[in-house]
Amino acid sequence: MRGAFEAHIVQFTLVALSSVFFLVDPFAIIPTFLVMTARHDPITRRRMAARACWTAFIVLTAFAFAGTAIFKIFGITLPAFEIAGGLILLLIGLDMMQAERPTQEGSPETAEGSVKDDVSITPLGIPMLAGPGAISTVMVLNGTARDWSTTIPVFAAIALTCFASYWILRGAERVSQKMGQTGIRVLMRIMGLLLMAIAIQFMINGLTNLGVIHAD
Repeated sequence: MRGAFEAHIVQFTLVALSSVFFLVDPFAIIPTFLVMTARHDPITRRRMAARACWTAFIVLTAFAFAGTAIFKIFGITLPAFEIAGGLILLLIGLDMMQAERPTQEGSPETAEGSVKDDVSITPLGIPMLAGPGAISTVMVLNGTARDWSTTIPVFAAIALTCFASYWILRGAERVSQKMGQTGIRVLMRIMGLLLMAIAIQFMINGLTNLGVIHAD
């Protein structure tokens, strides 16, 4: 019994961490980040990366906390949101399979960032890091959490993702040189494929909770 409980926590933690990290995907925004901060010195660039990651952390944590209240206010059931969130993740995964992120990083955001003196909060923190996919995912994950054993992994996943994102953006030039555009695109496609699998599982969970299908 204890082994099954621990296995469930480990599985939930891996799903939470992978889904949040894949959706934030700091590797994918490296080229845009370098373009938007090209006129700034390395110290300013690091400060913007830190503020952007703090912004993403605060936004994702706030929505994870407020998810249940939002569901109640609008009369939304968790299964319905699981299905809707799964569809959003599926669309984002399909875009990532083509090495694109139009829902988080479109031309309007890039154009806005190119003329702003400080891109840390918008558009970098929101919506490039904390986009609609990541927000809906943390709401679903925390909504399905039964107790502290599954609540803590959600917030740990947010914290670890934002921490890793800072170090990736901090060393954006080195990461870009080592991986290159091709490497970043390949990694994005791999993340997109895994994200699509998570999206399908979200929809299956929603349909199962509604009694539409029966999962073994």
